[in-house]
Amino acid sequence: MKNPEAFGEIEVKSIQPYQAVKKYICPGCNRDIPAGLGHVVIVPIEAPDLRRHWHRGCWNKRI
Repeated sequence: MKNPEAFGEIEVKSIQPYQAVKKYICPGCNRDIPAGLGHVVIVPIEAPDLRRHWHRGCWNKRI
């Protein structure tokens, strides 16, 4: 999901390194977000099941 804004309003949640306990794949660069790395979670308000974990840099550069 490269453009979560297409689903309407979104919520951006900041995940601190101590909260990051699982590995994810960033949709911005398709690389790992390892456990222990702070990042952001993007949650479409109307479709919360489509939330995605992004590197902060990838999220900031997406536009």
